[in-house]
Amino acid sequence: MNKPVILDFDHSTGIITDAFRIELGQWQEAIRFGCSQAKFKQLQAELARQLPEYYGTVLMGSGDYHHISLLLIKRLQQYFNAANPIQVVIFDNHPDNMRYLFGIHCGSWVSYVAQLPFVSHVHVLGITSNDIGLAHCWENRLAPLFQGKLTYWCMDVQVSWAKKIGLQQAFRAFASPEELVSAFIQVQQQTSGSVYVSIDKDVLGKDVVQTNWDQGRMQLEHLLTVIAALDQRIIGSDITGEVSQWQYTSLLKRLLSAMDKQEPIPAATLAAWQQQHHAVNQQLLNALAQHQQTTF
Repeated sequence: MNKPVILDFDHSTGIITDAFRIELGQWQEAIRFGCSQAKFKQLQAELARQLPEYYGTVLMGSGDYHHISLLLIKRLQQYFNAANPIQVVIFDNHPDNMRYLFGIHCGSWVSYVAQLPFVSHVHVLGITSNDIGLAHCWENRLAPLFQGKLTYWCMDVQVSWAKKIGLQQAFRAFASPEELVSAFIQVQQQTSGSVYVSIDKDVLGKDVVQTNWDQGRMQLEHLLTVIAALDQRIIGSDITGEVSQWQYTSLLKRLLSAMDKQEPIPAATLAAWQQQHHAVNQQLLNALAQHQQTTF
């Protein structure tokens, strides 16, 4: 069994037995929330030096680092191509497909994944964020949606605007997580291709874990059900969404992050929330280890 990896930017993950830990605290200011493409390439080279050849699920800390999933997925290009592609399944309360003018950030990386030649389709499951509502429709990168490379699986958001511009097939709206999961599994039963799974725990309700971001209403059992349904098709995975705090020295990042209205968290509360995350991580890691391929 391949060991999990902790990309330790923010020291929020805690101790995972047998995990391979890579200390990246020195990158926190530069990479957290977002960074230039040049800085992103530097991190890519750093990960190429430090990651083992084979590894299991990667834990990255705060959801502010979800764009690192792009680098992990790109590493699979040595094994897959357009003739033998993969799907990418993302659990997230947000589309992560928004426009960003200053490089790449945790809310803009999905469109880059959809452009990879060996990725046939990207599914984002569990969105309840108004990021995909009419008021923010212009912020979404529409090309992968029009190209049939990206599907939003959502709840509680009015997305009728998408039908008016011919994007009805890219938006799957549901009344409950159970209906969403059932419909997604039915779609997956019609294919046998390899899948990369990326989990941002802000897709979960606040009764499961508390994150820095606005949250969805999926339960842990919904994620575990999908993972089990993808049995032995999973060829890579990552987990993000830990709760942590950081004071930026960059004025731009202070201004942009302030728009997310993340409130300060007392130390005792932060520790308790991180313990909740640790318990959820253990269950996700066990499920992914059980249903993930070890070679491909």
